[in-house]
Amino acid sequence: MAIEQVTLAGGCFWCTEAVFKDVVGVTSVESGYIGGSVENPTYRQVCGGDTGHAEAIRVGFDNDHVNLSDILDIFFATHDPTQLNRQGNDVGTQYRSAMFPADEGQEREMRAAIERAQADQTKPVVTTIEPMTTWYPAEDYHQDYWETSGRSNPYCMAVIPPKLQKLRKSFAARSRAQAVA
Repeated sequence: MAIEQVTLAGGCFWCTEAVFKDVVGVTSVESGYIGGSVENPTYRQVCGGDTGHAEAIRVGFDNDHVNLSDILDIFFATHDPTQLNRQGNDVGTQYRSAMFPADEGQEREMRAAIERAQADQTKPVVTTIEPMTTWYPAEDYHQDYWETSGRSNPYCMAVIPPKLQKLRKSFAARSRAQAVA
């Protein structure tokens, strides 16, 4: 088993976390903050948009079951990489589309994924590749949010099921739900 990690920001971390928890080969998903200037930021600070952090997820995956290229293609397919500093109604740099490579190999994969994503878009892909900086895990109540609280949250109910449907339709072989069905 070859576990790797990749750090991705695609809007609300509750929504991206829910998608990747359904991907075969993903071993962990942690919500957190990256790319800002304040040490140990809180959710309230990050949501205020003044820290420079992005809401992000750190995805652990078993490279024997899913590779980085597939993870990145799922990332691009389940959020809108053409929206600058927003995803739907979530507006601000904290909701930017960004990737944070751990090394040069990941950066090459990310550049290739942007090219693949651009081929599927009519508008420019604005996803950035930013330096890996300090990762700050989000508060405990943000972890596993879809499973613990999201199904009673109207925002999550409006946003997450369509993302999961897209995953299950476009990447059926990669979805845990499809594998069980």
